[in-house]
Amino acid sequence: MTTIEKPQRIELAIGGMTCASCASRIERKLNKVDGVTATVNYATEKASVDYTGDVTAEDLVGVVEAAGYQASLPAAAAPSAEPEDPTRPLRQRLIAAAVLAVPVIVLAMVPALQFTNWQWASLTLATPVVTWAAWPFHRAAWTNLRHGAATMDTLISLGVGAAFLWSLYALFLGTAGVPGMRHGFELTIERSSGSDNLYLEVAAGVTTFILAGRYFEARAKRRSGAALRALLELGAKDVSVLRDGREERVGIEQLRAGDLFVVRPGEKIATDGVVTEGGSAVDASMLTGESVPVEVTAGDSVTGATVNVGGRLVVRASRVGADTQLAQMAKLVEEAQNGKASAQRLADRIAGVFVPVVIALAAGTLSFWLGAGAGATAAFTAAVAVLIIACPCALGLATPTALLVGTGRGAQLGILIKGPEVLESTRRVDTVVLDKTGTVTTGRMSLLDVHVSGIERAEALRLAGAVEEASGHPIAQAIAGAARAAGDLPAVTEFRGTEGLGVAGIVEGKAVLVGRVAFLEDWGVHLDAALRAAQTTAESRGRTPVVVAWDGVARAVLVVADTVKPTSAEAIRRLRGLGLTPVLLTGDNEAAARAVAAEVGIEDVIAEVMPRDKVDVVARLQKEGRVVAMVGDGVNDAAALARADLGVAMGTGTDAAIEAADLTLVGGDLRTSADAIRLSRRTLATIKGNLFWAFAYNLAALPLAALGLLNPMIAGAAMAFSSVFVVGNSLRLRRFH
Repeated sequence: MTTIEKPQRIELAIGGMTCASCASRIERKLNKVDGVTATVNYATEKASVDYTGDVTAEDLVGVVEAAGYQASLPAAAAPSAEPEDPTRPLRQRLIAAAVLAVPVIVLAMVPALQFTNWQWASLTLATPVVTWAAWPFHRAAWTNLRHGAATMDTLISLGVGAAFLWSLYALFLGTAGVPGMRHGFELTIERSSGSDNLYLEVAAGVTTFILAGRYFEARAKRRSGAALRALLELGAKDVSVLRDGREERVGIEQLRAGDLFVVRPGEKIATDGVVTEGGSAVDASMLTGESVPVEVTAGDSVTGATVNVGGRLVVRASRVGADTQLAQMAKLVEEAQNGKASAQRLADRIAGVFVPVVIALAAGTLSFWLGAGAGATAAFTAAVAVLIIACPCALGLATPTALLVGTGRGAQLGILIKGPEVLESTRRVDTVVLDKTGTVTTGRMSLLDVHVSGIERAEALRLAGAVEEASGHPIAQAIAGAARAAGDLPAVTEFRGTEGLGVAGIVEGKAVLVGRVAFLEDWGVHLDAALRAAQTTAESRGRTPVVVAWDGVARAVLVVADTVKPTSAEAIRRLRGLGLTPVLLTGDNEAAARAVAAEVGIEDVIAEVMPRDKVDVVARLQKEGRVVAMVGDGVNDAAALARADLGVAMGTGTDAAIEAADLTLVGGDLRTSADAIRLSRRTLATIKGNLFWAFAYNLAALPLAALGLLNPMIAGAAMAFSSVFVVGNSLRLRRFH
């Protein structure tokens, strides 16, 4: 019998990728190896590889390096270690390039400042810009060339290199280097030999503009590890362990499976385990989405990072470290991010077509003028001019300027957009999956109704609120808060609480009981037909009925639930207006979910799902051909937010959800989600317009270059006008409402 070998999984950190086509190239190389299945994500710069047979991790690293990229095995770093700022080297190059390029551009464009031998000063200043500052573009262009591909980096390297090399020719072999040479500011169209034309300001200016664009883009780009760090930070940092009958406070890393530890009211449960002593209510909403705290007693399981809101618990640790549910959720988020395809940048797709066309045009220009007998100098002048004018500096500004203005306007409206890759998805989204607790609803318990039998509503609420005020349970606090809002509460004496069931006390001489039906029945109190009907109706709608009794008679049923936000119904209408189909997805029970969905106008409901199931639901919808946006606020939503084509987090939610999402709504108003999608679509349209005009100005000058009629002023003017237009077009986003 043949046994099937189980594949091993490893994650490689990949370096040297400049675009999504690099990621697909590495993926193809790895998948060609027998026994290897790999997915490479450009956004997270990681490769997730499953391999069997004789393949080793070192072999996989070798395959990536042979393809011209860097790869490294995962390092065991401390979870809390702050990663090195990836924008730092880019920022250093940008600052140096800007300082050196500005004088070069000013000298070339203002003849009055051109002193004797100014051209040699320009060369001195431009050389570090074109070589060191532009090195990432040259390196990426070389890598792409080796693989027969062309991207925006190829175009930049080609244009900058052509401008700089031609300037060197003009300085050392032509007449541009003679003392007293001047660049007259003339936008004339006339033939020249090119031997006195300098394009140093084009080379330095293009490099600086593109670096500025890349820096703004890198600064806006999502840090892929932030969601995982936020998840891991949620756990308790230390724990009270019982050793030899004494409590000892130790770091969480010292906790072992089988240890007994104490959890006091208000503390986080340190790790997954089983309650051995005590009873309490545990707020697990961040993991399960359940709005009502879960009652636990001896023998019940509890999950690490959930909060004990009631009594003292003694828990035996069952899973620690990487085995806990929290750690598994972090793994889910990471897998979801790796599985999320990153669209190739629009600029790279255009450049992939544009570069071969420009090279062919330059070669055609050279051949034509040589064939026409114009001489080698004139022919090369025209050919190089084609390469120079084809390098659009505005291309590097097209995306980041629109993104900067769009994100700035979004921030004013309470919308945070994390990166340009987010925008590609918003245009195609057709389904929006909404978490219930904290997203469509407030996430807090509120008193919705009071049903009474033979007494005044205010009296029932006043006496119930007096007793509940002494309890820390969220349901009790909801009742006490509503009672306080109606008036002052009397004092309570002889207060007693039974964990998970109810409370009792003496108020104004009356023995008041407040709690579940089972709690009152233990005291021999039973509901009449009217109150029983109120209790049944509340439960059928997913709400929590709390019975109030005194002097041995049931007097009222208080209905408590997580309430729908007043703006949610309008938000659903707006989302439908954008052509989106809303789906309610929750860990809460079916009845509560259906009640909320009916109230806000959602027809599709998926209830009683765990975090892993939420990811599966999003993946299933994607397999059906839908482009999915996910809106959520809890840790239990983080993996689904990362997996969705567009993740939208409520800013009132957890850090893990916010970090895993692509868009964040600063407030808790769901209506902003529709505004966010509209703003994202408008920003994407602006980026496309910018890219068009970035090429249009340069394309208009290409015929002049091919005819040998291009002078440095026209090249510089095309560069300046296209950049100004792109920035101006982006600024129109400030008027978005």
